[in-house]
Amino acid sequence: MVPRDELEAVLAVTNLLAHYADCIDSDALEQWPDMFTERCVYKITTAENQARGLPIGIVYADSRAMLQDRVAALRDANIYEPQCYRHIISAVCITERDGTVVGARSNFMVVRTTADGTQDLFVTGCYIDRVDFAGDRARFTEKLVVLDSNKVDTLLAIPL
Repeated sequence: MVPRDELEAVLAVTNLLAHYADCIDSDALEQWPDMFTERCVYKITTAENQARGLPIGIVYADSRAMLQDRVAALRDANIYEPQCYRHIISAVCITERDGTVVGARSNFMVVRTTADGTQDLFVTGCYIDRVDFAGDRARFTEKLVVLDSNKVDTLLAIPL
């Protein structure tokens, strides 16, 4: 259902972001692509690249199928240090409304815990989202993950 006003939009996007983070943080990655429309954009980039309008990202996918492939590769092909994330997401600001689509922005921090128990502040940044409410539930049509730093100390295996 399309939110009627800004408060409903904030609550609906906040709920979607909470489920998004929980899916990643609880290692339910097979559910992660279902939070996106069939044709979508998922991009991880840096604040510097975003400010300069540079289109190349650290990670880029333009369909749900590409996101599903990414999860399959994580499970079956990629080799990376065992780790888990814990997302902390700020309040949501609604930036636009256009028919069934709501634009939103929020800030995030991700703490990474490695197999030996080490916990580090992994990344900080902002989410710039476009959420479509036209279908049976809210889904991202675009998720830009804009990292504050150009320095990422390890392979970005798990989605942010």
